[in-house]
Amino acid sequence: MEVQVAPLRAWDDFFPGSDRFSRPDFKDISKWNNRVVSNLLYYQTNYLMVAAAVVSIVGFLSPLNMLIGGTVVVLVFMGFVWVSHNKDILRRMKKQYPTSFVVVIMLSSYFLISYLGDVMVFMFGITLPLLLMFVHASLRLRNIKNKLENKMEGIGLKKTPMGIILDALEQQEDSINKLADYISKVKE
Repeated sequence: MEVQVAPLRAWDDFFPGSDRFSRPDFKDISKWNNRVVSNLLYYQTNYLMVAAAVVSIVGFLSPLNMLIGGTVVVLVFMGFVWVSHNKDILRRMKKQYPTSFVVVIMLSSYFLISYLGDVMVFMFGITLPLLLMFVHASLRLRNIKNKLENKMEGIGLKKTPMGIILDALEQQEDSINKLADYISKVKE
């Protein structure tokens, strides 16, 4: 299937008034995870633009260290995904505790970068954009259009870059998983 770039959402939809933001229910981790995954898929191009701006500023100030930091994080991410696909216990951990899995990747990257380059570049150039995305995705309430787009992504009607990353982390909305399972059973 061909990878499609998600459209850039209107900035007044991305940063609307405070009525479209709400603290997540920390007691219901599954619901919070669904909100984060849904928003990451729906606003992925907006998140890419924000991350690109932060990375550009940090990269302009320290290009070599930014290149080293980005390379280390990508390699560590790919290594952890590969290992988790080959080790069942890590796969279950990744699926049950996705935030912990990402924190382990970031901490591993941090320690490697502390040996290779500037830690502040890592903190501002890599961690800050990820933190901004996570906070926004956690606080932003979903709307109908958001949910519909994510269902199309989840059942395979279209593939986007964020969808591929979330698939590698085995993070999809629960309802999307149920729908995809049902469609695969109907096809059989």
